[in-house]
Amino acid sequence: MKLHELKPAEGSRKERNRVGRGTGSGNGKTAGKGHKGQNARSGGGVRIGFEGGQTPLFRRLPKRGFTNVNRKDYAIVNLETLNQFEDGTNVTPELLLETGVVSNVQSGVKILGKGTLEKKLTVRAHKFSSTAKEAIEAAGGTVEVI
Repeated sequence: MKLHELKPAEGSRKERNRVGRGTGSGNGKTAGKGHKGQNARSGGGVRIGFEGGQTPLFRRLPKRGFTNVNRKDYAIVNLETLNQFEDGTNVTPELLLETGVVSNVQSGVKILGKGTLEKKLTVRAHKFSSTAKEAIEAAGGTVEVI
C-alpha cells in the first residue's frame, strides 16, 4: 500500500445535503421547509420554552431558595488521606495542592475526622472538625488554624 492509494473507509464520508438547489436534488423549491407558515420563514420558529401562548413550564413552577453570594466552599480532606505523609511533616494547604490531595483550595481547607491517623503531623488548615482535631492531637500531632 502506498500513500496515494489510501482511501477512507466505505461509508465513513458523506456528501452534505445542499438544500434549495433544484428539484432534482430532492430538496429544491421549498428546501425541505414545506409550504408557508412560521417555520418556513427566514428567522422563523419559536423561542426556547415557548408553548404556543400557554404559560410555559419555567413560569408555572414556583421560585425557590436563593444563592448566597457570601458562601464559602472549603476543600475537604479526611484524616485517612493524611497518612500518606511522613512523621513530623508540616501539612499546609500548599503541600496538599502540590501532592494532588486537593485540586483547588477554594475558600480554604477543612480537615474532617473520617478514618484514623497513624502519623504525628503538624496540620495547618483553615478549619477543623472537632473529631479531626481530637484525632490529630491523640496521634501526637498539633493543629494550627490559619
